[in-house]
Order: sequence, then C-alpha cells, then structure tokens
Amino acid sequence: MRFTLMLASLLVAGTPAAAQDSAATHADTLRGSITPERAWWDVTYYDLQVRVSPADSTIRGVNHITYRVLQPAMEMQIDLQRPLQVDSFVQRGRRLQYRRDGDAFFVYLEASQPAGATGTMSVFYLGHPRVATRAPWDGGFVWGSDSLGVDWIATACQGLGASVWWPNKDTQTEEPDSQRIVVTLPSSLQDVSNGRLREVTVNGDGTTSYEWFVGQPINNYDVAVNAADYGHLKDAFYGEGGRLTLNYWPLRYHLATAQAQFTQVKSMLRCFEHWFGPYPWYADGYQLVETPHLGMEHQSGIAYGNQYHNGYLGHDLSGTGQGLDWDFIIVHESAHEWFGNSLTTADLADMWVHESFANYAENLYIECLRDREAGAQYVAGTRRGIHNDRPVTPAYGLNREGSGDMYPKGGNMLHLIRQVIHDDERWRRILRGLNQVYRHRIVTARQVEEYISQESGIAFGPVFAQYLTTTQIPTLEYRIDGSTLAYRWANVVPGFDIPLPVTLGDEGYSLIRPTTNWQQATLAHPDEFQVDPGYYVLVKRLTAESGRGP
Repeated sequence: MRFTLMLASLLVAGTPAAAQDSAATHADTLRGSITPERAWWDVTYYDLQVRVSPADSTIRGVNHITYRVLQPAMEMQIDLQRPLQVDSFVQRGRRLQYRRDGDAFFVYLEASQPAGATGTMSVFYLGHPRVATRAPWDGGFVWGSDSLGVDWIATACQGLGASVWWPNKDTQTEEPDSQRIVVTLPSSLQDVSNGRLREVTVNGDGTTSYEWFVGQPINNYDVAVNAADYGHLKDAFYGEGGRLTLNYWPLRYHLATAQAQFTQVKSMLRCFEHWFGPYPWYADGYQLVETPHLGMEHQSGIAYGNQYHNGYLGHDLSGTGQGLDWDFIIVHESAHEWFGNSLTTADLADMWVHESFANYAENLYIECLRDREAGAQYVAGTRRGIHNDRPVTPAYGLNREGSGDMYPKGGNMLHLIRQVIHDDERWRRILRGLNQVYRHRIVTARQVEEYISQESGIAFGPVFAQYLTTTQIPTLEYRIDGSTLAYRWANVVPGFDIPLPVTLGDEGYSLIRPTTNWQQATLAHPDEFQVDPGYYVLVKRLTAESGRGP
C-alpha cells in the first residue's frame, strides 16, 4: 500500500502542467493522474489468477483487489486496457454496475465504507491482450517460440502499464504490501513469475497452475508471466542481508551456457551492495529468467534476453571497449532492484530516477571490476547516445516518459555530481542513504534531488534543472590571449554554479568557478589548456572576431 494522500495531492497539483502539453488527452489524464475515483482507496493486496492459452493467444482471469478506505466514496476507478474486456465486477458476492471510459472502468459501489475499513473487489476479465511486437519498448504479451518450436511467452509493460494484461489501479503511486500470482498454462510449459514459487498444481485438463507469492511491495508493471520449457539452476549469495537465494531459469537447452554466463551475478551483487546497500528483496530472492525479448527489471524475477553475450547484445554502448567484459542486461536491469523497484517514482515523468541511476550503476560496476578511470571512461563514452532533442522530464500527470537521454545524460549528470562532491565516501553514503531512507517507498524526483543536496551540503538544484529540464549543455566559452585565459559559462540556467577542473599550471587540474560573467586566470602552458573530460560540459574557444573577453 505504498500510496499516500501527500503523493496523490502532488500528482493532482501537477496536473495543470498537462495543460502545457497540447497533445494531452482526456485518456492521458485518466491514466496518469490521481483522479477522485483513485484517491480514496489504497491497495493492500492483489490476488491475481490468470489462465494463458497460447493456442488462440487469449487470457482469462480474475484479480481480487483488497483495499483500505482512505475516505468514503461511491465510485472506484480500475484500469484495464483494450482489447481486453471485463466480464464482471463482484463485491460481497454481488455483481456491480460500471461504466467504461476508454481504458478506465468506473465501478459503482452499493455503499460507501468508513475511513480505515477494508474491502475486496473482484474483477473477472478475458480476451486477447495487446501483442508486444517490439518488447520491451512497446508493451503487452509476447507470443513466441524457441528454436525447437516450443511456445515461449512473456509479458513486458513498463510505461504502458500493467493494465495492458491485468486489471489493477494502474499508477506508479500504488503498490500492494504483497501479491499472489497464479498462472495456469499448458503442462508442456512452466511459468516463472515474481517472488517465491509456493505450489505447482497439475490440473485434470492438460494444464498446470504455478502459484507465486511476493511478500513485499511490488510495482504493478514488474509483475510478469514468463512461460517456456525452462531448465533450473540454483545458487546462493552471502551478502549484507545474509543468505540470498539465486534461481536461474534458462531455456532447457541453454543450461550449460547460462551456468557460465550467470557467474557474473555474484560480482554484480557484491559491487551494488557496496555502493547502494543491501539487496532490497532478500525475502523474495533473486532470479534471472530467459525471455524472448531483451530484458526488463521485473522485481525478483529479472527478464534476461541478452542471448548470453557480454555487452549489449555483443556491443559496447560506450564505444570505449569498457563495456565488453560484462553482461549489460544482468548489470543494468539488476541495478533497478534498488533504483526503480525498491525506490520507485510516483510519476512516470520522473523515470530518470530509475534509468539514470541504473545507467550510472554500469559505470560503478566497471569501477568495481577494474578501477575508477575505466568507469569514468565508460560513462563519458556513453555521451554519444545523447541527442538533446527534448527534455528528460516531461509534463506530469499524463503517464508520459521523457527523452531517452535519461539513460546516458542522466548517468553523466550523476557522474558530474560525484566529482563536484569530491568525496567518494560521502557519495557512497548518499547512494546508500537513498536506498535506506526510501527503501520500499514511493518518491518524487524532487525528494531525491533534495536528499542529495542536503546530504552533500551542496545546492544541486540548478544542476538538476540544467540537465533534466532543458536541452542546453553548459558551455565553457573561453579566449586565450598570451598567457591569459578569459572564461565564462554560456547556455546555463540561473544559479548554475559548479567548480570545473582545467589545466592552468604544471600541477595537473586546477579548479575554476565560472559564472556568466567573464573572469580571468593565468596559464602556464596556453597551448595545452583543456577541461577535465569527466565533466559533461561543452567547451568552445572564441576568437577575437566571435566574442569579447573582459
């Protein structure tokens, strides 16, 4: 029940930003904001049961939604995306009336309940779920087959939302305290979902039911069906939280390959526990599940589709060579167990908190494997993936993602912040502190930003504004006249103020503090002037004709 009236009010208050988005629709607002029909109730438990039929690509199921009343009301919003259909809403054994508004259902209760009371709403549904053709970038069901022609099925729905395949309160502000997931499918297949496998039931109709249980809060978009002819590998990691079970589910004929590739998991966990604190889900374990799509951070059951290559499908996204000795999907998606799954943003507009930290974690993993210089080289190399076509943070209250720059641009922003703090132990305490203070909680980006500023003692607000809300990159404009360096910032937001390492003398880098006004310094070697390449800023030398110094 990770939902509070405070967060609800923040999202409602943020809705006017939608007015600034000319493409915003009524459906966007229903999906992305906290409507009155969402605000009065808080999910405490989902009991999801779904039958998957690969023969005709249909599903049929029920979700029993247990909720706590925050304030009395008579109408409840539950989301389920077309082309799926609701058969009925049932409460206390009685079918309830409802109206449908696009992908939102508004259910009329027979009576309001007092604040603090609990209730259960059962939603029976069926149909052909949306087919994901480019998972995980689009969303829905993947109906595939392995190289032997055996069915291979998966779900992926981040951004689009879990309501693409099961009915729920589809907002990132909301998570149950725990969840049961029962998947029934042909007995030739095995389902792997989230948490712990509690029971396997062989039915009398050629199907088998797999009951999984997640004992801790879980994002609705993290809940997953993965069905295939799986093999199974078991291991354990002994970390800060004690013994963590490791379960790997490759396709059966990939068992040997997976056993070799997945040895990277332990070094990844050791590194991330050092930087971020204990793995957040010791009670539910850690799993990798081979999928017919590239990958997703499905909590305690990470989808893995990197085809047992190092790098990103065998490629280094940084172009530096530093990304080829480790498996991108294992590292990046596992980082989301801390940033995204445990610490979760209330609005999709703040998705940078998930993706920027996961991108930055790649750099930290290289540092764990090699050294700080190698990690810094990698993160700087990822800048080639930055387009600066639109801001990282879009309008709130519309279920909108920002620019894909949230990955490399956000990672480079965090790398810059670390260097400005200039105290690696303090930086590590900040990263671990974020995961302690906001463990298993819903947050806003502003809370994350303010925490970093408070704990570092440095006002980073203008830095976040610069890199997240504009497409302009801070530009150091400079002129050299003999041994005199004249410099200033251009393309910066008001208040942007960071020390910048540059070569002034013979002692390596020295710090200057540019402003938008011209300043001067003396150079020992004018022909060798450079800016520390670890800082994501642009550098522009002006000639006498293109600009004036002080």
